[in-house]
Amino acid sequence: MMIAVAVIATLLLAAAALLAVVRLERGPSMLDRTIAFDVLTTALVGAIAVEAALSRRTELVPILVVLSMVGFVGSVTIARFAAVEPPKDGAPGSRSTPRRRRGRAGGVGVEPDGRREASPDALARTALEAAPGGEARSGGEARSGGEPRSAGGAETDADAATPAVTEGRETP
Repeated sequence: MMIAVAVIATLLLAAAALLAVVRLERGPSMLDRTIAFDVLTTALVGAIAVEAALSRRTELVPILVVLSMVGFVGSVTIARFAAVEPPKDGAPGSRSTPRRRRGRAGGVGVEPDGRREASPDALARTALEAAPGGEARSGGEARSGGEPRSAGGAETDADAATPAVTEGRETP
């Protein structure tokens, strides 16, 4: 009777190991391969347990404990640090446009709702922008229209050259 149980257990463990190797090869994701590796480790632990039961050898128990711990720690580590893979284009839940795009000029990004976001580098370049003669631009010269911002002329060079920013967002 013990031999029949050992044969059935060995066949089931061999089938699990074979299917795990197929899943290791095919993937498609890193987490699929991780689970397959965990199943393969479990099949190895089971095979050693069947051998220990058939031969009545107790010195294999520490090996079983170590292999079980290695499999558990490996699976938890990979699951904890696994990166979420983005869905492929055309798959349900995928977007055709990325969430945030960087513009080419001045490091200004465009948010999905159409608002612009200026990076600190773009703001610094705008504030320190110099005229062809090497002098800092003043008043309305920093803007394309050439008109000063206010008729009172109370703005400084830094105010004219720096775009208005509210909570990290550039106002249009």
